[in-house]
Amino acid sequence: MKGNEIVLYLYLIIINTLSYRIMKKDKEAAQNGEWRTPEAALWMFALIGGAPGMWLCMKKRRHKTKHASFKTGIPLLSFITAFVAGLFL
Repeated sequence: MKGNEIVLYLYLIIINTLSYRIMKKDKEAAQNGEWRTPEAALWMFALIGGAPGMWLCMKKRRHKTKHASFKTGIPLLSFITAFVAGLFL
């Protein structure tokens, strides 16, 4: 395994873990009536490679599943992320 591949794997693990946690925190905040994470921030994390982590959280915690943009956009970005990562790995 090359150094660049290791860096990409680590990046994807970190960004997806962060994305999952941010989505989880937003779900908990919604349930408790607390300050929410702006949707723009959620999309930013999805766009920089965190969409698979967000998609997992959406499925596991049933969060943002009624929002059409998230319901279709996050899975689409997940596939794009996997495709692009596959080009480099």
